Amino acid sequence: MNFVEILRFAIRGLTANKLRSALTTLGLMIGVAAVILLVAVGSGASAAIEQSIAGLGTNVLTVSRAGGQGAVTRPLTVQDAQALLDPRGAPDVKASSPVVSTSVTAVYGGTSYDIPQLVGTYPEYFTTSNSVVANGTAFTADDVSNGRKVMVLGATVAQELFPGQDPVGKQVLANSIQFTVIGVLESKGSSGLNNADDTAIAPLTAVQNSLAGYGSINQILVQAQSADAMSAAQAEVTAILTARHRIAANQNPDFRILSQEQLLATRTTATDTFTVLLASVAAISLLVGGIGVTNIMLVTVTERIREIGIRKAIGAPKFAILGQFLTEATLLSLFGGALGVAAGVIGSQFTIAGIKPVVVPGSILLAFGVSALIGLFFGSYPAGRAASLRPIEALRHD
Repeated sequence: MNFVEILRFAIRGLTANKLRSALTTLGLMIGVAAVILLVAVGSGASAAIEQSIAGLGTNVLTVSRAGGQGAVTRPLTVQDAQALLDPRGAPDVKASSPVVSTSVTAVYGGTSYDIPQLVGTYPEYFTTSNSVVANGTAFTADDVSNGRKVMVLGATVAQELFPGQDPVGKQVLANSIQFTVIGVLESKGSSGLNNADDTAIAPLTAVQNSLAGYGSINQILVQAQSADAMSAAQAEVTAILTARHRIAANQNPDFRILSQEQLLATRTTATDTFTVLLASVAAISLLVGGIGVTNIMLVTVTERIREIGIRKAIGAPKFAILGQFLTEATLLSLFGGALGVAAGVIGSQFTIAGIKPVVVPGSILLAFGVSALIGLFFGSYPAGRAASLRPIEALRHD
């Protein structure tokens, strides 16, 4: 019996019970699609985070509050940010922007919208954070000095509060405090985990005076003279803040400094772990599908014992019976795997939980390959059992 005949018998066996074959195929399809889709979601999250962080530029340092055992507990202040502009102590620092952020409810006319992040800062923040004003203007140092209540809106906030209108020149109430909209930022897009357009920026003094209160700040955004000067700028910032906060050699600093590369590496590591977790969960689906193949093939062998006995009695060799049932299991796996690949790729075209999945070709090859191996591995026991039946015993089976 050649391979073509074995294949023909295998197909005949599968089509004899279409519902059972369809259910087995469905289980494998779900497993393969889950692997492809969940890995794509993880990769999409990584790509979105990388794009979001890269949008801040390659020469930006973020100074934020930190603590720990033995740490001095002094807050970051506006004076700290201003001290970083010392041309002698920090010649590699180009700009330093203190940042205070708070959430507010903005109201215009009969429309209300919760802005998750209202940033109070200096004009240099626009350049440092790569925030481009697409309509109107940014505020100036004079606006900061005089505490003028002006505001630049992110693209999402502008759309929510002023659908189909030009926001520039309009009056907005932020927690019942009136601000004048003077500009709208160019859209940066959403990372899925964080919408960079769902923000607003105002002069630091106006935000502190009206909304956040005076005192400590959330962070300091530092721009180095160039990407090549990042290491030198970070060392200078560390030295200045260590001296200002009177941190001894045996004490942990109460601040931390992250470059965009460090921030990207940290978040990428977390996202990679998340992706591995998703892939592991999906792999369980494939394993369950494989167990389903075993169960279905065992039932098939049991139902067809008399057929096996007849075929062996008329001279069918052991390898033909073994090959037939292995081929049946493999065909189920290959067909289920192909459907799973199609379902996974199609599903990846849609945004999931705010994340645009990115299909990883390696996950397709891996999932399809594992699906095929599942047919061989989990189908080997039922196939071996069928091939080992003695003709006399098989013919006597009811």
